[in-house]
Amino acid sequence: MQFARYPSLRDRTVVISGGATGIGSELVRQFAAQGSRIAFVDIDDVSAHDLEAAIAAAGDARPVFRHCDVRDVATLQAVLAEIVDELGPVAVLVNNAASDERYRFEELVLEAWNQQIALNLSHHVFAIQAIAPSMRVAGHGSIINVGSISAHVGLEGLSAYATANAGIEGLTRSLAREMGRDAIRVNCVIPGWILTERQRRLWLTPQLEAEVLRSQCLDELLHPGDVARLVLWLAADDSRLCTGQNWIVDGGWM
Repeated sequence: MQFARYPSLRDRTVVISGGATGIGSELVRQFAAQGSRIAFVDIDDVSAHDLEAAIAAAGDARPVFRHCDVRDVATLQAVLAEIVDELGPVAVLVNNAASDERYRFEELVLEAWNQQIALNLSHHVFAIQAIAPSMRVAGHGSIINVGSISAHVGLEGLSAYATANAGIEGLTRSLAREMGRDAIRVNCVIPGWILTERQRRLWLTPQLEAEVLRSQCLDELLHPGDVARLVLWLAADDSRLCTGQNWIVDGGWM
């Protein structure tokens, strides 16, 4: 297959949270292939360094990695400030870090709830707060919040995760209005069931695969690249007047 290249992404600074594995690592790879300057944060140092090396070996510019637990807001904002100082004004922010830990609702405790909200929603808020001034200096910006189909289709064991992802959509709409006068666009990408290595390792069974395919209109599992290519378009000038929207890539499940 042949996919698009976006001249407007070349040499632009892109920051991605949760970039070491899964959808995040594919985002890092594909932005690097577009010629962007990439910085990403994660807690998985081994996977992050492997990704850095693989991108450099492919001939693209080595991304900047910083270890950071996005639940620690003060550290997250300090790390993002360092990235801005090193790479210059940020044109694209992708809030991707997430965790879809399962909890039976009857067994859900406050600590687990708070951790799910911190990881799946709060870091979006405070990453945007840290990066938006840089975008205002640049005179433009694209913020892409990665949500989840779980906020719409009612999956068991994911009440906290689904609630956080519903919040991402509300945050997107609100900030698109608030930031639009500064030429900063804010959009939400909603993936369906994506076949990442984590999903393959923890959850994939023949029964689950059959259930996912029955739920979709298209008879094919989605992969991280399917999400990344939508994010690229939203980051590029090709989507320059698109903001405040939910963009769904789920094979027709919803």
